Amino acid sequence: MGDTRRVVDGEDRSTVRPLRPAAPPGDLGRAESTSVPRPRRPWLRSARPVPAEPPPAQVTAPATTGPEAEPGPKADATSRAEPAPHTEPGPEGAATSRAEPAPHTEPGPEGAATSKAEPAQPRRLAASATRATRAWSRRPSGRVTLPGLFLLLLVAATAAAGALLVPKAAPAPEPVAVDATATTSVNGVPEGGALPGVTGTVVPPGLPSTPLPAGTPTPGGTQPTGPVAGPAPTGRPADALAAWAQQMSARTAIPPVAMQAYGYAELVLAETHRSCQLSWTTLAAIGYVESRHGSANGATLSSTGRAEPEILGDPLDGQGGRSRILDTDRGQLDRDTVYDRALGPMQFIPSTWQEIGADADNDGRRDPHDIDDAALAAGNYLCKGGRNMTIPGDWWGAVLSYNDVRRYAQDVFDRANEYGRLSRT
Repeated sequence: MGDTRRVVDGEDRSTVRPLRPAAPPGDLGRAESTSVPRPRRPWLRSARPVPAEPPPAQVTAPATTGPEAEPGPKADATSRAEPAPHTEPGPEGAATSRAEPAPHTEPGPEGAATSKAEPAQPRRLAASATRATRAWSRRPSGRVTLPGLFLLLLVAATAAAGALLVPKAAPAPEPVAVDATATTSVNGVPEGGALPGVTGTVVPPGLPSTPLPAGTPTPGGTQPTGPVAGPAPTGRPADALAAWAQQMSARTAIPPVAMQAYGYAELVLAETHRSCQLSWTTLAAIGYVESRHGSANGATLSSTGRAEPEILGDPLDGQGGRSRILDTDRGQLDRDTVYDRALGPMQFIPSTWQEIGADADNDGRRDPHDIDDAALAAGNYLCKGGRNMTIPGDWWGAVLSYNDVRRYAQDVFDRANEYGRLSRT
């Protein structure tokens, strides 16, 4: 007899459904569970969670079944929940965290990952700074800013190099005098430094550190030895100083005619170059060094002040230590058509006389052989450029401009100093 149940139900099935195996006693009433599936997020693979306080708590994920369920050895999966800057809701209400990268990660219990924070190392910091700078330089703002920073650094480096190198490359100041043999000061006079008796005044490099010659006018007025004019003369203007010149001649051994010329030049310059304050002692010293007051080469001074015969220097042909100056006046003053020669008691060369010559005796001529004209022209030359002859630097500079030889300037100083002392005795 067949299966009545199959006949009654009208089924004609030849397949027999196997019976479900019996569940073990310990799993009665317990549903098969798997761990909660998590979405695939590639950016979380290298993420290293940041440790937080208090210690992380165990979170149990609910069991799910279905085609997306991930099989696991246990019914429930545990994870170490850690705080993160941002939290996103996951599927089926599970919370997932977006972790920040950390320096080092170690596996924790039950497969959970834990992070161990390590102190940043200088090498890593430098690498991070390099990457950040490289990324910033590729942006528009970086492309504009970086060239400007580079130019600024280049300008700063150039300025610093210039401040260090230019002073070293600049030549040291040289003495004003051209006398190469004068390695030390003449007569043992020290060079440079403060002036004795003059507060706060410093002599320029290369000039003797000595006071002005005695008898030099002071800013407050002339010394008592200055020229004193007498009655108005009838001819030569310098004759007004005849009485004063006789007294000074007796003290200084300067011829009275020359003494009148030096004193009269000081009075004229006091009106025409008031800031110069040139003393007659300086003019007399130059007249002595140049021609012994018009007596060089056997000449003498007439009552009118003219040297007779005329005083002519050696030709300036570059021989014997002399300068080489070709003729500039066609021989009209020095009677030499090849080279120039120094002229008169104050020894002017023709080109300088044509520029600075003066007529001090009012005879209508500028005569370099007349000591009146020559002394006033010498004063005009010394006072050029707004010099103040009461300032040591200006005094030495003026004398050296007259003759750019150091020993010459020292001789003029010594003679002027002597005349100043003798005029006060």
